[in-house]
Amino acid sequence: MALEPEPDLEAIRLEALAFREGFRTVLLATCSVEGEPEASYAPYVMDAEGCLYLFISRLARHTRQLLDNPKASLLWIEDEAAARNLFARRRLSLECDITEIDRTEILADTILDRMEQELGNTISVLRTLGDFHLFRLTPASGTYVQGFGRAFEVTGPGLIISNGAKGADR
Repeated sequence: MALEPEPDLEAIRLEALAFREGFRTVLLATCSVEGEPEASYAPYVMDAEGCLYLFISRLARHTRQLLDNPKASLLWIEDEAAARNLFARRRLSLECDITEIDRTEILADTILDRMEQELGNTISVLRTLGDFHLFRLTPASGTYVQGFGRAFEVTGPGLIISNGAKGADR
């Protein structure tokens, strides 16, 4: 029986990066300090290092949860219509550390200007509202799944892969 060749981890990493870059919104999982989960989504922009920025209202439960418990899990998942098998949709999930960016910082203006360019002029209206918070999400670890038996652990904003396929879907 022939052994499968070792996967090209750099090619898989680049595929995961390209997959993530194909989205303008991300599915977001947050948790209150009492352990109550919340699933939601938000538009985002990403910096050159792979950190994401969200500009979200304190009226939303996920924003209050990020302020109280600065951890989140993010998910990008292949569209159902494009998937060959609904049980093995391509996906990237990342556990992230959260930092709130003070809106008086120069970085906040830079990020919000970029959001307006990439996400549209709705940002110019949202910038005038005091209940909106700007967050940086720094990926710590996660998993990129290509399909059945093709799950790869990733680390950091650059999605560094340190292992081969896990042998089972995650």
